[in-house]
Amino acid sequence: MWVTYAKRAVFSIVVIVVVISVAAVLLWRNRPSLDAIEWPAPAIASAATSDSVTVTWLGVTTLLFDDGETQILIDGFFSRPTLADILLRRRVNNDAAIIDYAMNKFRMRRLAAIIPVHSHFDHAMDVGAIANRSSASILGSESTAQIARGAGVPEDQITVVEQEASFEFGNFRVTLRPAGHAPIGWRGAVPLDGEIEAPLKMPQPITAWRMGGAYTVIIEHPQGTALVQGSAAYKKYELQDIAADVVFLGVAQLGALGRDYAELYWQHTVTATGSHSVYPIHFDDYTQPFGVVALPPKIIDNFDTTASWLNEFRRRWDSDASLFMPEFGKPIAIFSQPAAES
Repeated sequence: MWVTYAKRAVFSIVVIVVVISVAAVLLWRNRPSLDAIEWPAPAIASAATSDSVTVTWLGVTTLLFDDGETQILIDGFFSRPTLADILLRRRVNNDAAIIDYAMNKFRMRRLAAIIPVHSHFDHAMDVGAIANRSSASILGSESTAQIARGAGVPEDQITVVEQEASFEFGNFRVTLRPAGHAPIGWRGAVPLDGEIEAPLKMPQPITAWRMGGAYTVIIEHPQGTALVQGSAAYKKYELQDIAADVVFLGVAQLGALGRDYAELYWQHTVTATGSHSVYPIHFDDYTQPFGVVALPPKIIDNFDTTASWLNEFRRRWDSDASLFMPEFGKPIAIFSQPAAES
């Protein structure tokens, strides 16, 4: 009798585990389609626009600005830990082959500055390795500096920014303005908040990359002004003194924060700066290999909802602006895009 009950209990446990596993797989595979998003792709830079400022989106919020003489890299995330690495808190390392490939493929030979918007792994994991392959300066918080120091970056390539500050690199003027992080953690907390207090020597679990300071990055050039908001955080009226032609708008987990929050975020970032072009970023699944662009599962971040809200906000508040879908690895002449259709 006891053996029979034990067998039934084991069988029930096995069935439950199988059902949960199948459900998890189905939920993970249930993703929105990028093809369903009706935003136009931006005009890709060509020989006719060779003297234009271009931006190449390299996934998540990694952006390469280039005016033909000087390059500025926002973030630096090429190595891409897997989902298993993240869930199991495995120690991960910079992927030297991928970093070498990315820097060669996208010709990062005139890199003057590397600027993480904050110090989480999906923004700053590879900044030290990139700096060691160039003479670029790293600008950011003390936590970002500790990432660089852990990689052995010389101290004269590291600049800690504690309050708003501007820097000039060629014809670019770059301003870092302290900002926040979207409250997407448990009960509105910031995930992996806090500081990195010692040089971050690899390998490490992804939880070792703490947020540190976060920044809005304003990039001015004689051709125009771009604003990068890497995380969906806003402060009321904080950016109303900035006139930006282009906004790169971080939207990760925006749907989970609710429509009212999202509308205020749009108003205090896009409407406040008067931009004519908006490029959503940080909408892709960062557990995918470098170069693979897929939307996260709906259970994690339903981008269909976010996209519909952004369309509505554009029509309501900024009908003369355009929403563009960036394409991985393709340089965009950001100050030469066509006008929006109302």
